[in-house]
Amino acid sequence: MISSVRGEVLQIGLDHAVVEVGGVGLAVFATPNTLAGLRRGEQGRLATSLVVREDSLTLFGFADDEQRDVFGLLQSVAGIGPRMALATLAVLAPDDLSRALTEGDVKTLTRVPGIGPKVAQRMVLELKDKVAPPAATPSQLPVTASGNPRRDQVVEALVGLGFTAKPAETAVDKALAGDADADAAVLLRTALAALGRS
Repeated sequence: MISSVRGEVLQIGLDHAVVEVGGVGLAVFATPNTLAGLRRGEQGRLATSLVVREDSLTLFGFADDEQRDVFGLLQSVAGIGPRMALATLAVLAPDDLSRALTEGDVKTLTRVPGIGPKVAQRMVLELKDKVAPPAATPSQLPVTASGNPRRDQVVEALVGLGFTAKPAETAVDKALAGDADADAAVLLRTALAALGRS
């Protein structure tokens, strides 16, 4: 299993980065907050989880080991695959997720796209005793500008996360209407939250 990668960041997209390791460029899918911490042309390190399927090998990256561990834990719940686990971490910071699980806050969990009340209740039931209690002050990862916002790129990223095009376009348009100057990472996060509520 590939537990981490370190190397020059060759490319940063809306939902992934390409990191060169030993002369090989590895595509690593990650949340907007994780991608915001990388800089093209500079060295970067990501904790990673390799998901193996019959027809694919997909590498997911995280800012730290805690996020990677939460990613793996989320997938232990029936109905939650790697894409939904990544979407959960895009919407909820680990402390916020831990708080929602320990307090049985189904409403907060259903903000995540694709997670309905039944899955949220199953998450609480199966994970509340497995997560560490949240810290007194939740950590907030800064969102920094990652380039000019482009509607089609954000829509493409949402489609890559499993949404159909029309709802994705509507969510991005609403996000742009709310903040026309928002960078792509913020737009993606806002659209994900909107899709989770709809």
